[in-house]
Amino acid sequence: MIGHMSVSCMRGRWTQLPQCVATDQLEKCKAPKVTGVNGIQPNKKEFNHNFSMSYKCRGKKEHKHSTCINGRWDPEPNCREKESCPPPPQIPNAQVMKTTVKYQDGEKVSVLCQDNYIIQDTEEMVCRDGRWQSLPRCIVKIPCSQPPEIDHGSIKLPGVSEERRDRVESRIHEHGTTLSYVCEDGFRMAEEHGVTCNMGKWSVPPRCVELRCGPPPSIRHGIVSHELDSYQHGEEVTYNCAEGFGIDGPALIKCVGGKWSQPPTCMVTDCDNLPRFENAIPQEEEKYSYRSGEQVTFTCAPSYHMNGSNIVTCVNREWIGEVVCKETTCKPPYIPNGFYSPQRIKHRADDEITYGCKEGFYPATQETVVKCTSTGWIPAPRCGLKPCDFPQIKNGRLHNEERYRPYFPVPVGKRFHYLCNSGFVTASRRYWGFIHCTARGWRPAVPCVRQCVFHKVENGESPYRQIPYSQGESAKVKCYPGYSLPNGQDTVTCTENGWSPQLKCIRVKTCSKNDIEIENGFLSESDHTYALNRKTHYRCKQGYVTANGETSGTITCLQNGWSAQPSCIKSCDRPIFENAGTKNNSTWFKLNDEIDYECHIGYDNKYKHTKGSITCTYDGWSDIPSCYERECSIPLLSPHLFVNPRNDKYKVGDLLKFSCQQGHRVGPDSVQCYHFGWSPSFPICKVDKVGPCDQPPELLNGEVKGTKKEEYSHDDVVDYVCNPRYLLKGPNKIQCVDGKWTTLPICVEEKRTCGDIPELEHGSVHFSIPPYNHGDSLEFTCLETFTMIGSGSVSCISGRWTQLPKCVATDQLEKCKAPKVTGMDRIPNKKEFHHNVSMVYKCRGKKAHKHSTCINGRWDPEPTCREEESCPPPPQIPNAQVMQTTVKYQDGEKVSILCQDNYRTQDTEEMVCRDGRWQSLPRCIVKIPCSQPPEIDHGSIKLPGVSEERRDRVESRIHEHGATLSYVCEEGFRMIEEHGVTCNMGKWSAPPHCVGLPCGPPPSNNHDIVSHELDSYQHGEEVAYSCAEGFGIDGPALIKCEGGKWIQPPTCINSTGNCGPPPPIDNGDITSFPLPVYAPLSSVEYQCQSLYQLQGNKKITCRNGEWSEPPKCLRACVILEEIMERHNITLRWKESQKLYSSSGDDVEFKCKSGYKQIKPSPPFHTKCFDGHINYPSCSKPRSWFSG
Repeated sequence: MIGHMSVSCMRGRWTQLPQCVATDQLEKCKAPKVTGVNGIQPNKKEFNHNFSMSYKCRGKKEHKHSTCINGRWDPEPNCREKESCPPPPQIPNAQVMKTTVKYQDGEKVSVLCQDNYIIQDTEEMVCRDGRWQSLPRCIVKIPCSQPPEIDHGSIKLPGVSEERRDRVESRIHEHGTTLSYVCEDGFRMAEEHGVTCNMGKWSVPPRCVELRCGPPPSIRHGIVSHELDSYQHGEEVTYNCAEGFGIDGPALIKCVGGKWSQPPTCMVTDCDNLPRFENAIPQEEEKYSYRSGEQVTFTCAPSYHMNGSNIVTCVNREWIGEVVCKETTCKPPYIPNGFYSPQRIKHRADDEITYGCKEGFYPATQETVVKCTSTGWIPAPRCGLKPCDFPQIKNGRLHNEERYRPYFPVPVGKRFHYLCNSGFVTASRRYWGFIHCTARGWRPAVPCVRQCVFHKVENGESPYRQIPYSQGESAKVKCYPGYSLPNGQDTVTCTENGWSPQLKCIRVKTCSKNDIEIENGFLSESDHTYALNRKTHYRCKQGYVTANGETSGTITCLQNGWSAQPSCIKSCDRPIFENAGTKNNSTWFKLNDEIDYECHIGYDNKYKHTKGSITCTYDGWSDIPSCYERECSIPLLSPHLFVNPRNDKYKVGDLLKFSCQQGHRVGPDSVQCYHFGWSPSFPICKVDKVGPCDQPPELLNGEVKGTKKEEYSHDDVVDYVCNPRYLLKGPNKIQCVDGKWTTLPICVEEKRTCGDIPELEHGSVHFSIPPYNHGDSLEFTCLETFTMIGSGSVSCISGRWTQLPKCVATDQLEKCKAPKVTGMDRIPNKKEFHHNVSMVYKCRGKKAHKHSTCINGRWDPEPTCREEESCPPPPQIPNAQVMQTTVKYQDGEKVSILCQDNYRTQDTEEMVCRDGRWQSLPRCIVKIPCSQPPEIDHGSIKLPGVSEERRDRVESRIHEHGATLSYVCEEGFRMIEEHGVTCNMGKWSAPPHCVGLPCGPPPSNNHDIVSHELDSYQHGEEVAYSCAEGFGIDGPALIKCEGGKWIQPPTCINSTGNCGPPPPIDNGDITSFPLPVYAPLSSVEYQCQSLYQLQGNKKITCRNGEWSEPPKCLRACVILEEIMERHNITLRWKESQKLYSSSGDDVEFKCKSGYKQIKPSPPFHTKCFDGHINYPSCSKPRSWFSG
């Protein structure tokens, strides 16, 4: 090598590279001929490479040296005196540099220009021959205006909105500013991406060239719609699959940025075996495979009916659709004004009931026996109103009733005079009254009511005059002392039979104290006799309570004696838990009640268990729910290993220190006792020589902190740091232990970013464009008259900004008082210290000096003479990633842990070294998954690309801890909170709400009137419609705003023209009592006889004097045994002598045993239609040996 092997980066350029010359080609140097040289040693004509010679200059004592480097002397032999230079000059517009020092020949001085000036020609002046040469110049920096525009591209300004872009681009840019460009979609940068401002001119901008795609990728069993050699950015092609194959993925792909998007694949689309559905039967024989798009129809087994679609479809190797056959059942019928038998909770298909009607009503069907079918009860049981029969007036009669009796029954609306018997009055309290025939029968329902007279009260106070009361009215009675109405009443009521109870006060019932038996308690009152309804109080002894947990209770004197005997039962108060807790929140407990408790972390009960239970007994609690701190014991130690201190047992937090009597310690020098035992593992003493380690291992997304060594000895420690945006988990230090390194930490990507830059009062920040990732820093400064307290650098750590500094007015900074510290040997001789002034002190018995600085009234660091203890190596946390380390940590240092898969940290992620012990230990607990996410009104889980058939499966699956799901609202509704829920340890966060959008004015039709018309209506608001005179309303008069839309409004139609009786239909009738005349817009409903199927709208309406089209009742089919016998067939799924099937029902036959289908023949799977059914036929097969 010719030259220096070390090359340095100086001001953006590398220093001179060395040369590598073939050793056999190295040139020799000739003896130098230099004026003034006195003698050369050794005296040779030629010198080999790397050979040095010495010489003296005439008149000089010292020797000079020069070395032959590949044919040249270095340095050049020279006896000429080199002149020194005067102090360097002050360059105009450069930073001031006052100096009086002379410089030697060859020395250089670099200059720094003032703000807004730039160096020209060179940055350094050189001392040559006693003069400064190559002087630099400081010239004014010329800024640049708007940067050049480029086709299909623009300046890259991340985080800058479109509104601010023009302002940023058009501002003045300083000399040296570099801007980057970005190309539009479909174009790429052909050169470097930026332009630089150089003395008022921008460098040449880059170009954006178009990206094109080649032919689209080919796929098996698929073809492209139009294939070319080249496609422009944004062009699309479509794939189609060959017959028998279906497309999997998007059929359309796009040329984006010179590349095609992912093409689809063509997959076999046939389906295998049919899916099985409970109580469902396919209508055709099952095949081995089905083509995509092929459909199969199912029917339900007898006594079951179809709920939903009866068809499944083969789509791309998967059966789409689900067939549900529900058992045909009927709920107990609701028959207003009627009754039925037998009464059951549930009625099955073909069950029959018999119904009847109450007095005044009659059955609306011809028969009173109805049957349970798939469409409900047939015929529908209903009780209609009768006309009014001759009224039976209790305690009264009709006026001239014998004269009017032949006119009964009478229609609704008739009325008759009546009068009441003695002691009774009419409902109007007059001598004569009217009784009316109404749709609900005779009114008033009780024509004659009793009239009672309140007069003499036996054993009580009587009124001065007689007072009349009507039936149902009550009067208050005041009895003489010692008397009461029966049952302790104080009122009497006028009934049909007179006063109830009678106007007679009877002697009051009393209770005796001697009748009370109380155990484990005592009565708190001295009275011996208690009147009816009076209460007495009792108390329980200590340790006993009433049945509801109180220390006292009451019993009442009733007609039959005391309401109950006092009860005092043994109880236990809530126990005091020591280092334990329970989920039971009760404050008292009955005899034999149990409490389960659990010890705090690091504690056990006396049975060495973390959980226990205690029972309430006659003597109190069966045990004390106390837990005791766990202890550590010393296991078997390796030979020559000594521990300090040496005890039988150790408490949690105790430390053990180790030393070797002989050999080397391999492992940590101390360990700590934790609730899970000693950690880290104990060391051993190795008598043999301990080995060195290789270079420290590489850390993914991290590196060694500091300079590496060539060799690492036993006990050497190496620190690691993670790359920006990564978090270090585990010990940041590893140690060489007998030739092996301890566990390497892990660098985990920290994806959390920090939010907006925090504002600093009386300060500012050097702006930085978001996002702000983990590890990013910002620099803050204070205003001119303010002083910063704290670090001016604020960092984004795990999604949060570190502590902001404070800007305090400089004239308000507080002073610090001289500290008073125990053990301080040399105390500063001042009472107060100004801000930012440091003091130096020594501790007693120590040589080293300590320093502390006054920061706005507080010392930093706090002056102390207490020795800070180091911590043993950090422990291995249960269920955390393995971290074996032997390195000690200093007070205040932290170690972050990483839990194993399916575990998460609780409380904290870091443990801290404090006072020589590890504190705030994290825990790794099992992640608890969540079940089905919560449902919300008018919204659902957002599952893009998931079909409705698969939605239930996706929603009902187990969701891991931390999973986040989004919701989407139905059309017409909007989300008012965050759109998602998150699973957190088995529980979902609160779901969002979907609220309906408002509606505009309600729709208007001809001849209608809206109750209250506004410009806007909230979701759920209603408006009522009415029609103009001569028009009737058709449809619901009330409509509602739902999700921004009004439900269907009614219409107003001409109301002139009544209708006669509704038209009759075969095998069916209307469900209401027929009337001779129906008003416009009246409606009636039809129903069919049992097993007849209604076809059409069951409801018809009277419009303009005519009824709308009535429905039809399709006949049922009757399948007889003799017909099937003639055709040699039987039912496939049910055998009975007679089967009724409604019109539209599916029926499936099969050949009798030993028979085959006759071809051609009607299908074996057929339908009943209006009483007709096609029967297939079977015959015995011919024998090969017949004839």
